[in-house]
Order: sequence, then C-alpha cells, then structure tokens
Amino acid sequence: MIRFSLNGQDIEYTGNPEATLLQWLRCETEVKSVKDGCSGQGTCGACIVELNGKPSLACCKKMGKLENANITTLEGMPELTRRVLGEAFVASGAVQCGFCSPGMLTRTKLLLDKNPNPTREEVTKKIKSHLCRCTGYIKIVDAIMMASEALREGTDLVFDGGLMGSSPPKLQAFERAVGEPLFIGGMKFDNLLHGALHFSEHPRARIIRIDTSKAEAYEGVVRVFTAKDVPGNRTVGIVVNDWDMYIAEGEITRYIGDVLAMVVAETKSISREAAALIEVEYEVLEPVVTVEQALEGDIKVHESGNLLQETTICYGENVDDVFAKSKYVVSDTFKTQVIEHAFMELENSVAQYEDGRLTVYSQGQGIYEDRHQISEMLGLEIKDVNVKLVPAGGAFGGKEDLSVQGHAALAAFHLKNAVKVKLDRTESMQMHPKRHPMFMDYKLGCDADGKFTALHARILGDTGAYASVGGPVMERAATHAGGAYHIPNIDVKSKAVYTNNIVCGAMRGFGVNQVTFAIEGLIDELCETAGFDRWEIRYKNALDKGLKTTSGHKLRKEVGLKKTLELVKKDYDSGNVTGLACAIKNCGIGNGVPELSEARIEILADEQIKLYHGWSEMGQGIDTVAQQMLSEYIGLDSISKIEVIVNTASETKAGNTTASRGTFLVGKAVLAAAEDLKKDLEMHSLRELAGKSYDGSYLCDWTTSPDFDGEVISHFAYSFATQLVSLSDEGKITKVTAAHDSGIVVNPKLYEGQIEGGVVMGLGYALSEELVLEGGKIADPRFRSLGLLRSTDVPEIEVLPVEIFDTDAPFGAKGVGEICCIPTAAAAAGAYRKFDGKKRCVLPIDPLEK
Repeated sequence: MIRFSLNGQDIEYTGNPEATLLQWLRCETEVKSVKDGCSGQGTCGACIVELNGKPSLACCKKMGKLENANITTLEGMPELTRRVLGEAFVASGAVQCGFCSPGMLTRTKLLLDKNPNPTREEVTKKIKSHLCRCTGYIKIVDAIMMASEALREGTDLVFDGGLMGSSPPKLQAFERAVGEPLFIGGMKFDNLLHGALHFSEHPRARIIRIDTSKAEAYEGVVRVFTAKDVPGNRTVGIVVNDWDMYIAEGEITRYIGDVLAMVVAETKSISREAAALIEVEYEVLEPVVTVEQALEGDIKVHESGNLLQETTICYGENVDDVFAKSKYVVSDTFKTQVIEHAFMELENSVAQYEDGRLTVYSQGQGIYEDRHQISEMLGLEIKDVNVKLVPAGGAFGGKEDLSVQGHAALAAFHLKNAVKVKLDRTESMQMHPKRHPMFMDYKLGCDADGKFTALHARILGDTGAYASVGGPVMERAATHAGGAYHIPNIDVKSKAVYTNNIVCGAMRGFGVNQVTFAIEGLIDELCETAGFDRWEIRYKNALDKGLKTTSGHKLRKEVGLKKTLELVKKDYDSGNVTGLACAIKNCGIGNGVPELSEARIEILADEQIKLYHGWSEMGQGIDTVAQQMLSEYIGLDSISKIEVIVNTASETKAGNTTASRGTFLVGKAVLAAAEDLKKDLEMHSLRELAGKSYDGSYLCDWTTSPDFDGEVISHFAYSFATQLVSLSDEGKITKVTAAHDSGIVVNPKLYEGQIEGGVVMGLGYALSEELVLEGGKIADPRFRSLGLLRSTDVPEIEVLPVEIFDTDAPFGAKGVGEICCIPTAAAAAGAYRKFDGKKRCVLPIDPLEK
C-alpha cells in the first residue's frame, strides 16, 4: 500500500506501482486538469502537478515512488489563486485551444510562490519545458506577468466588452484554462469501453495472415475488429475514396499508419496489451519512398497509378520567348521537408447510441464530412448518424481526415455500447496527414527596371499513401506559385504523387508556404544578381486592385499588400540585417467548389440565444467571432447571452473548417439568419420573441476551376501579408515584424494570437522542424525529435494590422489563420542570406552555414 495526499485528501493506493501518476489521475480520480500531450515522453509539460512543493511531470512519476508525497493539482489550488491565474490567461488572450493551459497555470503558481515579481525573461525561461503550438508563447508570458501584478497588488482584472473590435473573453477560455473537462478525454460515459488499434509494421507489405486469437482470449477483451467487420464502404476520403479503414488479409499495405485490427476491451490498458498480442504474417515488399521512384518506377501504390493530380496554369506569351527578351533571368531548385502538426490534444473520439441514433463525439475539422464518411462506412442513412463537435485542442489541418471517429463508430455500431478510441503520440505521428514535402524547379525573369516578366515552375509534392486533400494542396501550390506578385506570363505545373510514405494533406498554409519560400528566394537572387533593392522590387511588383494573381484571377477589390510593405519599411531601413517576404493566401476553397454555410438562431424564454452553425472550433476562436458578429448586428450588450452549438442534428450545414474561410462563411450565415431577427427586435423585446427561430445561409457557387476558359474567379477573398525578420550582429533572430491585411479585425487579442502563433510555427518550419522518414518509417518517433520551438526560442513579434474593409465579407472581416505563417520561412531564409551571402534553398535552413 502506498500512502500519499492528493489535494488535501489522504489516499491509500493498492494498485500497480508501475502505473504513472498521470494514468491514475486521469482514469481513477475526478482530476482532469492534468493532460496527456506526449504519452509519457516527458516532453510537453501538459501534465505538470505540484509534488512536495515542486513541479513534477505526472506522466513520468511512478505510483510506487509516491509514499508520503503531497500532490496538488489545479483542482486543489487555493480558489483565489486559481481564479486570478485563469482570468489573467483569459484577459491576455493566452488561451487558444487551452489544452496546454492547465499545465502552464500550475507552473505559474509554483513560479509566483517563489518569485512573486518575476521579469519577462525569468518567466520565459521558466515555461521553457512546456509546449504550446497555438499561441507562440508571447501572450502566455503576458498572462503570467499580469497574474503576478494582480496577486501582488490585489487588483481586479478588466475584460473587454463583446462588440466588434473588442476582445471579450474567448468562449470557454476560463474553463479550459483551469482544467475543466471540456475535451473528449475528460467527458464521462456510462460503461465506457476502450479501443486500441494495431498498425502495420511495414509501409508496403502483403498481409498473409492476421491472427487475433491471443487478443480475443485475453481477459477483459470484448471483441476484436478487422476488415470483415466493416458493413459498408471500407474506403473513405474527403476528396477521393481511396483510404482503407482496415487492410484485409491478402491485401497490400500502403503506409505505416494502415490499421489491421482494433481491440475493444473493458479498460484502456487491457485494449493496448491485447492489441500487442495480435500476430501478423507479412510478405514484405519494396516500398515507393520518393516521387522520382513513384513517377519513373514500375511499382504502383494504387492500381490507378501514382499520379494523384496534375494542375497546369499557363497564360500569356511563351515563357521561353519572354526569358530570351528579359534583362535578367534567375533559376534554382528548392526543397521543403515533412512537417508534423504537433497539436497538443491527441486524436480521441467516443461513439455511442443516444435516442436510437449513433452519436459520435468528434474533435474533427468537419463534422458533416465525418457524418458522411461514417454513414457510408457503416451502411447507415445520414439521419441515423449524429456527429457532435467537441472543440479540439489544436488541429492546424491535421484533423480534417476521418481517423479515430470512424473506428469508435464501428465499434459502437456493433456493440451498442459507448466506445472510446484514442491514439498515443507515436500513433498520431504515424497516422494523420502531414505537411507536403515539395520539390520545386523555378525560373523567374524581369526587365531592366525590375518588373517581373515571366515565371516557369515545376512543382512535385509527395502526397504519401492516400489522397486526403493532396490534390487540392498541390493545386493551391500551383495557383499561388508566383506569390503575392503580378507576373504577366505564367507556365506552372504541379503534381501530387502517391508514395508509401506517411500521408500528406492539409496543414496551415495548404501548399502556399512551400511555393512562397521558392518565389521569394528567387526574388532575392534577382536582387543579388542585378543590384535591385529587396524592398523596392517587391513594392514595384506587388499585387494590387486590377492585377492578376498567378491563377489568372483579376483582383476586383482593394488590396492592402503595398500598405503592409510600407508598414515594415521603417524596420527594413533600420540598419539591421533583415529578410523580407510577402504572401497571398486564398480565403475559401474556391476553384469551382461550392461552399455552403448555414446558421440558426433560437430565442429562449430567459432572453438567452442558441446559435447553431457547422464550423469547428479548434482554438482559433470561431465561436467567439460568431458571438461578436451576432451581438453587434442585433445590438446585444453581452456575448454571454449566446450559447453556441455545433452538431449535425441541427442540419446547419458547413464544410470542413479549412482554407481560412471560417470567419467569412460563419459570419455570412449568422448575419443572414439574424436579418429577420433584427427587424423583429425593432418592434419587440428579446423576451417577447421567445420560442422563435431564424434560419440563414450563404452559398458561394461562383468561383471557377483552374482550367476554366473565361474570366477567372479563383476565390471569394484573399488575405495579404509582409513579414520582416531582423537579425542581431551574431546572427540571432531578434524580431519579426508582421504586417497583415486580413480585413477588419473582429477581436484584436484573437487576431494577434493567431499571428504570433503562426509566426512561431513559421520560424520552426524555417529553422528546426522536420519529421524525418527513412524507408517510409519515422526515423525517430519521439515527440522531442520534431524540433518544435520553445518559449526561449521566440523573438519579439510586432503585429501590424492593415484594416481594409472587404466588401463581400461580414463586417469586412476575412481569415488570418493561415496567412500568418506563410511568409515567415522565406523571410528568415532571406535574412540569413543577407547575413552571410549564402542562399538557402532547402528547409529547414542552417542559420549559420559553414
């Protein structure tokens, strides 16, 4: 027996001494503030507890080592301290997805106990052991400084109101900060069973035999599922149905994330122990691991071949003829790496029957797409499946595809019982899609004055084993290949290529980050070759109203790109070594794909409002933006009167939350639904309208496909940015100046937080991040191997908004979620080229090349 104290309560533990404190807290107690972000690797800091007055990682602390220990979690923290810390994080905008926040609060409490008045530098160093993928750490440091002052001085924290242009508390931010059970992992279900997946050991192998007998005989196992248990379509996919939920005996695996079986058992530990007992006989086959091998070799990843999609954009004069007449022509080859999303909350889903309907709790980025694929997989009608969104602990594009939701749904469908399926960190890294590595051959010309004349680009993207959204990603790479500039003569081709590597799909920027790195590198090469000023050449060629993007879309609305360039000019002229890059990013999928957004408003008797929509909250604040827009439009005095509900039973349809379109499309639908409500409020009070509901929708069906022969309208809106990276005399990044045109700013704290987090993600992309694959397998599956930036790696970031009213957008607001990380790597590469004169054509770059 092991005796210790938890939050002031004496505990006598008689369980497994090798179990971890995190396992016990999460599974055997009501403590949900401690989080699993790295699955026992001691890397992320999300499970920090106070142990005998010191911080301790619960995922690494064995229960057998806790004799006479005094353990305190957020649940046992003094109420005043807990409230002040939580409110400081909310007021500072330090809570985006909120998954890392409880660990940060515990660290803050321990820091302030010893040092009530720390400096920013001391705070930054103290949180170095914690990972946050959303915020970029700056607002977390702000929050800790604010909490320090509030606790010392006894001052109350002040929050903004809820109208447009203010920063009211983000929906559920306080609750998430203090660790309330708002993620799927903290939810309670009766008689919950647990599923564990058994993955392929090889990227390409024929499955000779799957022997599940030992797993089935293991005590506590309820059932083992394989391919034969899928009653409907076994292949799923967002765009192309080519992704096998399970690989059957006799079939060939395509990557190490392929699932062969699932064990469902009474406990999580039993399901995992039993899954490890499954024996598989393989005929190991040679994998296709490069795009060259895929395009030139004989091995087919799919029967249809290895070319998923090719996009061609060609207009103007023949580019070879133009190059021959151009004063200057430069060319080079650029290469980018595989990147892991590294969202903090791991994939997790629960499915069960509720009111006779299969109900799936999803953290995914598209609940209606989840519903469609699950119903097809199970052979059910749409009406028999309800998907409820549980806001995710980060996503960044990595939770667009169906993963654990489908497996949980399959088990619940057969067992008529609640089933949870959750991945650990290694499984997550091998299963979900990544950022595409790209190989880009570029050639750019200009005249004697520095005006661009022509672009020739050939872009290859390794999309891995399945389509995911690899086709659209490479299409977006082609349509943005010329960056944020007008180039009159274009010859661009991109290819999405199947291999046996890990699937690549959506990630923040959606293919535009890679081509921006390439085009900006060539612009710097032109400046080096011809002596042009790096700022002047970009200003001279910047997109503006009336000019065409690479896709051929003639911009019909005001463009703020030149204003963003003007805002960074002061730092550019400061005398420091700097790198400069501009960016354009589409808002909306566009390219001929219809985009629907629906909303419903219900008025309750107590003057409260229910707002239904179909978009996914994952830390970016879309629910809060929807609240603010509705409040502004109908004249509410507080957004707290609005409850936001997202599930498919409401039939307020939407697509996947991607392509920087959420703010635009949810806003359009909300305002459409509120139009009649606003009229009714002119004659009646909100209380008098109790029981009424209002529906609204917005459909964009007027964009054109890339091969359209006529006036091109690729997207309903674009965002623009210029970022400047400044270096010290020693070559260290000291500041990033980020000027952005994303329309009218709805919520300044959310806006700044998105940009700061995006910049830090962009710096990681530039300097250190990479998921290394060898022979189709992850070379080092440890979370710490990914090269994620820590708080001490973050420079000063100055955010400079350019607010230009978009005439099509709700309140003139557009998306900022992706544009914020697109130019960063290119600007960093440019800065280091300026520092030592050596060009960088491969990511991640070596900052100080020998």
